[in-house]
Amino acid sequence: MITIPDSEILSQSLEHSFWTWSAQGSVSPIPVTRAKGVYFWDADGKRYLDFNSMLMCVNIGHGDERVIDAIAEQARQLPYVAPSLTSKPRAILGKMLAEITPGNLNRFFFTLGGAEANENAIKIARAYTGKHKIMARYRSYHGATAGAMSLTGDPRRLAWEPNLMTGVVHFLDPFRYRSTFHRLNPDISEAEFTNDYLNHLEEMIIYEGPETIAGIILETVTGTNGIIIPPEGYLQGVRDLCDKHDILLICDEVMSGFGRTGEWFAVDNWDVVPDLMTMAKGLTSAYAPLGAVAMKEEIAEYFNDRVFYGGLTYNSHPISMAAAIATINVMKEDGIVENTKKMGTVLRQHLNDLGEQHASVGEVRSIGLFSAIELVKDRQTREPMAPYNGTSPEMIDLRQYLLDKGIYTFVHWNVILVNPPLIINEDQLAEGFKVIDEALAITDRAVVG
Repeated sequence: MITIPDSEILSQSLEHSFWTWSAQGSVSPIPVTRAKGVYFWDADGKRYLDFNSMLMCVNIGHGDERVIDAIAEQARQLPYVAPSLTSKPRAILGKMLAEITPGNLNRFFFTLGGAEANENAIKIARAYTGKHKIMARYRSYHGATAGAMSLTGDPRRLAWEPNLMTGVVHFLDPFRYRSTFHRLNPDISEAEFTNDYLNHLEEMIIYEGPETIAGIILETVTGTNGIIIPPEGYLQGVRDLCDKHDILLICDEVMSGFGRTGEWFAVDNWDVVPDLMTMAKGLTSAYAPLGAVAMKEEIAEYFNDRVFYGGLTYNSHPISMAAAIATINVMKEDGIVENTKKMGTVLRQHLNDLGEQHASVGEVRSIGLFSAIELVKDRQTREPMAPYNGTSPEMIDLRQYLLDKGIYTFVHWNVILVNPPLIINEDQLAEGFKVIDEALAITDRAVVG
């Protein structure tokens, strides 16, 4: 049996692993040895405050023994069954999800992650409608499989073109701070702003032909690309357009689901029920890999006498199902959705304080414990601190300062994402924002004027 000391985790990992989203020669990961609550520790014993729930997924915090015990118990009893069979965890989880998902989203196709969930949502939409095209937004990320990457609007898609799924049409996001339509009219009302972007979407639907469009997929709240929260009335307006033109609404809740926005699912903030809804990450709080496509009853019933041509070897894996059951129980027992609402108010105040104190803060955005700090060189022109799909010395130095001070979060282009575990308390939020406050001195020095 091979064993290595903690001091060799990094060197051995670099020697034998091939890393995601990276030039292999520039990778320098933190060798993590343990984690508990909102913290994790590296091989040297240094403690980090996990201010991004690792990858927006460890919603209930690290090391919850109730979930760990459920995984261990299931592994001893029944570690695997073929997807054509079933198990008690599969029966229980379906019932639990049906109780918390909106409307009549009460049937679930299980996957191992968000990308697979989005990929299968597209298959279901196309098979159900008999139509081919899918509309998605530019500032979106839906996963790294071929189909999900085709849906993705951000630059990660470009490296793999043209060898991606056909039939995807992208449209513009209702992003107020960087609105394409309102650079010369920034004071337009919220209702007018929303209406302009709904009109843009409907115009594209007409040009593409609604009879060819199976679905519109969108992140309910855009995640990695900046925590872009839909303006009031937008999500309801997209729902109405889908109904008007016989198009399915597919909401990607891989990041925003399971309490992240202060509701079980982000769509609940706007009382919108999509036709299909994807989930992963917080579904098990990343204690085991699992994703799902929730669908309306009538969509599921369409396949009662029609074969759905799709499947996965690890569909409904019992260990992952057990992790999800335990995670949902923990969220209910500990009032984690309620804590997210409460701590979301505290987080928002910290964000506002940073905006008032630092010239490099262009805008702050948050809903629940889902938030972003957008950094600029000039508040008037809104020139970003790093270019679109790029970085800058200031952003590199800022990220390194945070890590040096034991704050782990996600820095993406000119944005700092702050998405802590949903169990975080006021003192822990203050601990993290104190360091961010210090780090912003680096970007303040780059402000023009």
